[in-house]
Amino acid sequence: MNKEKSKVLKRTRRQLKIRAKISGTAQCPRLSVFKSNADMYMQLIDDTVGKTLFSAHSREVKLGKEDKKEGEGRKVLVSFELGKLIAEKAKNKKIAKVVFDRGGYRYHGRVKSAADGARAGGLEF
Repeated sequence: MNKEKSKVLKRTRRQLKIRAKISGTAQCPRLSVFKSNADMYMQLIDDTVGKTLFSAHSREVKLGKEDKKEGEGRKVLVSFELGKLIAEKAKNKKIAKVVFDRGGYRYHGRVKSAADGARAGGLEF
């Protein structure tokens, strides 16, 4: 089997295992993360009705050259700011608690940074 195909199948299997255990409601929605090589997306989902409440995209985040810290990559900083942005949107909708869905990705790097940004923005999970 192709190595890339195998990698995608493994991630899909992990994703389904995670989704079997967690579910979002209107009071405590699911914070879903998707990352591509270039961008990152986060959305809050109410699984009881199967509806996305709102979403955020890494292109919505604006970083200046002075925001870069020593030893951190630009994508990691963008994902941290993306987490803060989604937390701000959640506060506007009076949502304080969420369930984190890492989407089958390992909890490190950009995924961890996004979760830390959401926590810094005031979300609780």
